[in-house]
Amino acid sequence: MTFVVGLTGGIGCGKSSASEFFSEFGIVVIDTDVISRQLTQPSGPAIDQIRKTFGDTFLASDGSLDRGKMRSLVFSDLESKIKLEKILHPLILGEVVRLVKQAQSPYIVVVIPLLLETNDYDKLIDRVLVIDCEEQQQISRTMARNQLSEQFVRAIIASQVTRKDRLREADDVIFNGQDIEFLKIQVAQIHSKYMIMSGN
Repeated sequence: MTFVVGLTGGIGCGKSSASEFFSEFGIVVIDTDVISRQLTQPSGPAIDQIRKTFGDTFLASDGSLDRGKMRSLVFSDLESKIKLEKILHPLILGEVVRLVKQAQSPYIVVVIPLLLETNDYDKLIDRVLVIDCEEQQQISRTMARNQLSEQFVRAIIASQVTRKDRLREADDVIFNGQDIEFLKIQVAQIHSKYMIMSGN
């Protein structure tokens, strides 16, 4: 049975950077955000249902999901958020399970931003790894990366599991409050731990 690590963390905490380092160590990384984008590209498996539920307004000119427009909607309207999740989450989970089964790796890292908001992955994940940083760092990093206003980033953070709850649920924590080299050192340390835990 493959050893599966669920990697999560708040927006701007450095999930992508950490997962890239795991890849460099030869570990298969499955990213649910990447899967979500594949599902919502032109003619993607989720597009017909999104069109039926939300209308053409939320599709870009190429037929893909207009992610910016949809993001604004789901953060202002809980009912729309639930509708979108009902479309995407089962498709994402199905693809994750498929990829885990075919992965050739000492252990597998699955990047799931909403891991602690859902129990969809409870049977799949052996260990919860949280990438953590101070809230002000989350805000400044996300504003710089996504060109979003501070108010909007704060709304995203408020919609996620609290930092306190996230840390309480974690089996392992990497604190990404310094430079990229410090992050890489911590990933290397936890990689060694997971190699032992997975029997490699």
